Amino acid sequence: MKTIASFTVDHDKLEKGMYISRIDGDAVTYDIRMKKPNGGDYLNNGALHTFEHLFATYARNSEYTDSVIYVGPMGCRTGFYLILRDNVSSENAIKLVQDSFRFVAEFSGKIPGSERKECGNYLEHDLEGAKAVAEDMLKVLDGYTAEKLKY
Repeated sequence: MKTIASFTVDHDKLEKGMYISRIDGDAVTYDIRMKKPNGGDYLNNGALHTFEHLFATYARNSEYTDSVIYVGPMGCRTGFYLILRDNVSSENAIKLVQDSFRFVAEFSGKIPGSERKECGNYLEHDLEGAKAVAEDMLKVLDGYTAEKLKY
């Protein structure tokens, strides 16, 4: 079987940050590493779940709503994938992520989609954990430029 592209990246060299993982036609996959791979510190399930709800809600309600294909967590719990149409520039993708993470960091109130009828695991949320991860990543992404998007 052919090895998929994401498994060809040397995860021991990855640091926290945002990278272009792949480009497929008009779809650009961004790899947003919020924890150092194989570093022993991973996103806890509740924080990851809450972050997913907030990140996806913000991105899909942004000015790029029609260009957002997917927002979702990595199974290894080190970050998220964001897939956008290529009509969103790299600079605007970075800004969207920064704005989304600021939204998470400052969020208060009821988590969108957190009712039993809306969510398959509605009891497992950690807003404070999601906010802490967002605040940490905002420091990492401060001053981020398109040149830093390469692995």
